Amino acid sequence: MANFLPLIVGFGGYNSAGRSSGHQAYRRMIFESLGQAERQHTVDSLAYLMDKPGAEESTVLNGTLVRRIESNFFNVENTAMGKKITLEAHPEEPARFIIAGKDLPYPLPDHWAAEPMDESGKRYQISIDSNQTLTLSCTSKMAVQAAGQLPSGFSPGSHYRSQHHPRGLQLAVLAASDAVKSMGIDWKVVADSVSPDAIAVYSSSVMSQLDSTGFGGMMQARQLASRVTSKQLAMGLNTMPADFINAYVLGSVGATGGVTGACATFLYNLRQGVEDIRSGRRKVVLVGASEAPIIPEVMDGYAAMSALATDADLLKLDGLNACDMANHRRASRPFGQNCGFTLAESSQFVVLMADDLAMELGAQVFGAVPGVYINADGHKKSISAPGAGNYITMAKAVSLARTLMGEEAVRQRSFVHAHGSSTPHNRVTEAKIFDEIAKTFGIESWPVAAVKAYLGHSLGPASGDQLMASLGSFAHGIVPGIKTIEGVADDVYAKRLHISNVDNNRGAAGCEIAFLNSKGFGGNNATATVLSPSVVHTYLEKHYGKKQMAVFQQSQSVAVEKASSYLQSADKGELNPIYEFGTDLIDESQITITPDAISLPGYAQPITLGDDEGYSF
Repeated sequence: MANFLPLIVGFGGYNSAGRSSGHQAYRRMIFESLGQAERQHTVDSLAYLMDKPGAEESTVLNGTLVRRIESNFFNVENTAMGKKITLEAHPEEPARFIIAGKDLPYPLPDHWAAEPMDESGKRYQISIDSNQTLTLSCTSKMAVQAAGQLPSGFSPGSHYRSQHHPRGLQLAVLAASDAVKSMGIDWKVVADSVSPDAIAVYSSSVMSQLDSTGFGGMMQARQLASRVTSKQLAMGLNTMPADFINAYVLGSVGATGGVTGACATFLYNLRQGVEDIRSGRRKVVLVGASEAPIIPEVMDGYAAMSALATDADLLKLDGLNACDMANHRRASRPFGQNCGFTLAESSQFVVLMADDLAMELGAQVFGAVPGVYINADGHKKSISAPGAGNYITMAKAVSLARTLMGEEAVRQRSFVHAHGSSTPHNRVTEAKIFDEIAKTFGIESWPVAAVKAYLGHSLGPASGDQLMASLGSFAHGIVPGIKTIEGVADDVYAKRLHISNVDNNRGAAGCEIAFLNSKGFGGNNATATVLSPSVVHTYLEKHYGKKQMAVFQQSQSVAVEKASSYLQSADKGELNPIYEFGTDLIDESQITITPDAISLPGYAQPITLGDDEGYSF
């Protein structure tokens, strides 16, 4: 039996360039290549998102993409930290201080003596007769001061009832809603068209939720003398981006999961969705990842690995003095002279749908994903170093495209979205892989994009950022240039690659196949093959016939019109995310079970039982 083709029928999300649906974020990345009308539309829509309607173009542009960390996160010049100090005891006189009775620790630390100063016990005099180590609350300057933050002024939690939700989960709710609404088909219509068990959600985060409302607050509570809340542990879990979507956005009882693979996490989840749809096990899958890692502790962790671009190293690259201000806008420089990557926050989701269901519902088609490949590196000396696995994933992805569309299509109409982390090691090793693959498949000048130059490295959703940019290239015919570099570094293998610091306008006909590449710590390599809407149109017409295709295209107009209405509202800052808390709960007493099916109240179709899973005994 033929496989079902996983079509992209909706997409959405938020990153430092803006909203993904309607290609807003993509247009911000190719802003210099837009006509005046599209420029103004992009500025106006971003201004509404930033809660600054009518803002000048310079204000909007400066408040997007990679830039200096803003004060709503923390003060990079005075970031809170603890410092241990040792108080030396006077050889003849013990140290004394007064403390409130309610603050008196129990049991008393060694070498402390406490004397009540009154009968009420409200105040005590403490005497210390030996050296004492204390931790003081103070501040320090962050060595890394650049990040890919959401557009300045955009507060995801203000758009729905988000009390106690970590920022990563706020982003997941908004991004998943954006993707679902971009379809132009009511979710209930989609859900009623299939068995509840034919729907799946695959999403996760790499770093979990580490801010104060998640694991961060829980892990620091004792040392900060605060109390752990009942929500911090549960909301900190890295599977929560999927769990929140099932519970509060879709109301799904279908398959769910959160696959993680370091920086390749989005593609790991995408592969799970693609395999489900290809096999016919699922008909609709929402795939994504969400990450909000711009907190001092996470930045300290990556900085300790010498992985991040510090201000000091950026100054050295640009030949500036220590008293100068680093160019934070150009902190991320893939394939150029660089010194480390730049952390970013993002949440990206796509709605995958089997081609037969898409034809039935008149869904829009933004692309298709026929295959995602994942391979490890084998034996390694360093867990963070790149290895052989990425040669395999890239070769498989390109080979698939050649098998499906022919050599000429791969050579002339494909482009690559590089992992492009902006580290000196990555620029050499990843370019070498691309160059070898290009040589193998006869590619002479392969366009290479690296959107981390604009957005920074969002960890789990990073390949989601790449996918959204690819969908933009399919629509506009422009592969974004790497505009933060002056030129390609001398040690980069680029004989058969086209790496440019200006946008590459190839036209829609020259942007038919995208290869999304990701290289994660630990040997988590993944590459996806993504096909344009024009390629999908040819496929559908061949498989369903011109007559049925004409009916399908006519039925798409309803979805297009409704999606357009949503995008117009979103461009005015009216996001109205789907958030159903405590509504339409399933009455478990009304669940009906027979040997052949299980029916749930509120769901149009039953879940059939009795699948033999392909076995015969």
